[in-house]
Amino acid sequence: MIKTFFSALTFLTPARVPVGWSGGEKELRAAPVFFPIVGIVIGGIAAAVLYGLDQILPLFPASVIAVLVMVAGSAGLHADGLADSADGLLSSRPRERVLEIMRDSHIGTMGVLAVVAVLLLKVSLLTSIAGPDRWRLVLLAPIAGRCGLLLVMSLFPYARPEGGLATVFRSGGTRAVLLAAWAVAVVFVAGWLCASFRGLAIAGASVALALLFGWYARRRIGGYTGDILGATSEIVEVLPFLVVAIWAL
Repeated sequence: MIKTFFSALTFLTPARVPVGWSGGEKELRAAPVFFPIVGIVIGGIAAAVLYGLDQILPLFPASVIAVLVMVAGSAGLHADGLADSADGLLSSRPRERVLEIMRDSHIGTMGVLAVVAVLLLKVSLLTSIAGPDRWRLVLLAPIAGRCGLLLVMSLFPYARPEGGLATVFRSGGTRAVLLAAWAVAVVFVAGWLCASFRGLAIAGASVALALLFGWYARRRIGGYTGDILGATSEIVEVLPFLVVAIWAL
């Protein structure tokens, strides 16, 4: 199991370990079960950074750095997925052309706007929150994001018939149901531990948004791609800050 964890860690983050630690394709195929755990690692680092910065910096710059740490936790992979998804899904083109646009390495106007909008939302909402809720929500956000992408990966088909990077994780039947149940369980437990009843609201909203985005992707392009999974994580990460900000009104 430890090799499977390291396989998930090296796939989702810039962390690098000796080759023998992460195993091979077998461990990579089993890696999704550890995606929420990788979210805990990223969230823990970002929360620790924010907690320290809050002692020496004003809320705004501390929030900016914490959000950048969250982005760096995936080496920008999920932000890139958000940009590619926005360029394709918001292009009003047919399915085949959307998939081509999403595969293009160049970023378009909609991609830039989507990334900037999500980053601004995270920073502004986090800045509006004071006290210990800040680091707890930063801990929760990456967990919710990785649980969201695991949910989409488990319950929706892969969009590209020719395959792609994320095809290695495709599963069906009982395993898919168990992975989806695991994702839901982790986000609800983490939500309760981090933010009590507000955390349960965050968890419910995260599951609903992930399912809604997965359903939209299926309607639009036939299912998910690696870019859709990255976009799911980035979008869901906004919810902990948004729910708590609304809750305080």
